[in-house]
Parts: sequence; C-alpha cells; structure tokens
Amino acid sequence: MEYRRTAVIKLDTPEGADSLLRETVEQFKHCANTASEWCWHGDEGYHVTSKAKAERALYDRLRDETDLTANLVQKGIRRAVEAVKSGVKRLKRGENTSQPYFSAESAVYDKRSATFHRDHVSLSTVDGRVECDYIIPDDSETPPTKYVSDEDFEFRMAYLQYREGDWYLHASMRKVEADEESPQSESKHRTVLGVDLGVNNLAVASTGRFWSADEFNHWRREYEKRRASLQQCGSRYAHENIESVGQKEYGRFEIHLHTVANQLIEEAVENDCSHIVFEDLTYIRENIPEATWQHVWGFRRLYEYVEYKAEEHGIEAEQVDPRNTSERCSTCGFTHDDNRSGETFECQKCGYENHADYNASKNIGLQYLRRRQNAGDGGAPVDVRLNRGTLNVSGEYVPPASTEA
Repeated sequence: MEYRRTAVIKLDTPEGADSLLRETVEQFKHCANTASEWCWHGDEGYHVTSKAKAERALYDRLRDETDLTANLVQKGIRRAVEAVKSGVKRLKRGENTSQPYFSAESAVYDKRSATFHRDHVSLSTVDGRVECDYIIPDDSETPPTKYVSDEDFEFRMAYLQYREGDWYLHASMRKVEADEESPQSESKHRTVLGVDLGVNNLAVASTGRFWSADEFNHWRREYEKRRASLQQCGSRYAHENIESVGQKEYGRFEIHLHTVANQLIEEAVENDCSHIVFEDLTYIRENIPEATWQHVWGFRRLYEYVEYKAEEHGIEAEQVDPRNTSERCSTCGFTHDDNRSGETFECQKCGYENHADYNASKNIGLQYLRRRQNAGDGGAPVDVRLNRGTLNVSGEYVPPASTEA
C-alpha cells in the first residue's frame, strides 16, 4: 500500500540566502511564463502540449537568459506545459480560459536540484546552493514532524514558496507498506522489458521500439566542431566559451535523455512490465568500442534517469551481464560471431533474421530470466515482453491471448 503526503515545512534561511532564493524564483517564473506564451500561441495555430517539443524550442534560449541550472530550466518549461494542457482540456469542454500566467513566488525542485535531509534542505540557486534548516513543531505526532522525521517516508519533490516574508517547502512525500490483506505475492506473473544500448540506436526495447541516436550524434558532432573552432582561436575569451559550450552540450543531451527515459517507462507501463533490464554498464567501453565518451556518459545517465523515474511506477531497473547478447540467437540460442554483421542478425543455425539490436534486447531480457533461475529464485514466472506476445526462460514464444502471432 502506498501513502502520499504533503508536508509544509517553514525554512530558516541563512544570511544572504533570501536574495538568492528570490532571484531564483524570479528567473524560474520567467522560464515558466516564456514557455506558457510560446506553448499557448502554439505551432502553426495549434497549442503545444508536448514537453519534449517545448524543451527543444526553448531550452537553449532560457539557459542563455537565466542563471538557473539545467534542471530548474526544464522544470519551469514543464510547469508551463502542464498548465497549457489543463487550459486546452477546458477549451475542449467549451469553457472560457486564457493563457496561463505564473505570478506566485514559487519554484519546483526535485532530487537533482534539491538534496532533502531530515532536518534541512540544500537548494540550487542562481549562484550555487544554499542550505536551509527546517522549522518544525516538537510534537512528533503533528504534521509535518511525523512525516519528516519518519524514515519510512521518502522525499519525492517539493515546491519552494515565498509567503508573507517567509520561505516554505511544500514537500511531496511517499511511504510504501506491504498490504497485509493482499501482500505482494511471489506468485504474481512478472514481465521484463529488455533494452539494448548502442551508437546508432540509443536504445532498442524488446517490444520492438527503437530510439534513434541521430539527434544525439548530430549535436555531439556540432558541439565538437564548436569546441575545436574555439580551441584554434587560443584567446582567453575562447577558453571561457569552451566551458559554456560544454554546459549547453550537457543540457541538451540531458533533455534528450530525459525524453527517452520517459518513453522507455511509458513502454514498460503500457506493456505491464515489472522490470526494465539493461546491460551492465561497467565495461561498456569494451563492449561498444565505437562509443565516444558522450555515448558512454549518455548510457549511464539514461540508466540513472530510468532507475529513479521507474520507481514511481513500481517498476525496477536492473543490469545484467551483456556477454554474448549480440552474437546469441534469441530464438534457438546458437551463439556465433558470424550471426551478427553490423545491424543485421542472421542465425547460422536456425536462419532467424532480424535487426541485430532488437535481437540483443531480447537476449538482455532473457539474461535476466536466466540469472533469476540460476539464483534459485522460484515463485513467480517471468517472461520477456515482445512487440506481440512474450518469451519465456527457455526461449519459447508465447503469442498474445487475443490475437494469433
């Protein structure tokens, strides 16, 4: 059973922190209102309700216009998109509404822009971080004390708000307990989404969904050209701008990786998957020798995003030994180097043909099943989710119940 609570916590701001928080909130509102203006007036006459589209259009501009971290800029844009979505729904119902405008002195923080402790919080600002102690009642049974002091309650995100001369943190907290009447039974069937990572396709799921690396690779090459050009200049100004280029590069990549992570989780939710399984990233450079440092960083960051985002949906992210997942046939199990040639997979034994990355994604899912079996983890059966039907640990295909594969 899951319990969600909001704890309103008054903050004790140290000297100098008030002005930093005020400026941070002002710049956050600027991001939200700029995004609201752009989304409301839309693209070719249509309201924009896509977070990814809004971020692609506005991120670089707002990073230049503000001193906010990449995460706070993204949060400002997303806050506006959610408000525009609500406005569009009201319009569809025939209700009167107008472009959302943000005037409240508040900003949105998550675990990347804030570090939540039991007695204080560390918040990103326009100039580094500030730490603020909590001012909470002594009564352990009175909110917010009973939530903040309870180790079983986890901080998820928070709204920072300035009200009547004081700063408050509206913290969203979650507590998960086993339901005694209907415990999480080991007999419940579980399904795995296998994910292969690569240079040409950033991610490929065992359901057959591909996430191309074209955009990632395009911007990687563009930023490399910019750095090379600045390095040739050799001036102090050029060296200072190299750092700025690097920050924008990371910011753009992070937006793209967040989008892919969200879509991977959507894929898992839609297919009722309990686990999202990646290859072990420890030796990713050796496994994918053509990967650049940006790819390696991107793979690790993508896994981190999926790991913490998936938790909110009750889905677990896992890693497995990637050995032979590229050369092994996901249909018959025959493993040979000649099975794979570039992006083409053709089994030399049974003749199975498919995209090599898709075959690998199925093998990654099967690897997790075998690991569970070898560990003597009995109980619930586990299958690998495909685009239609599933694979069991023996590699046997099980068609969907309602259609014939």
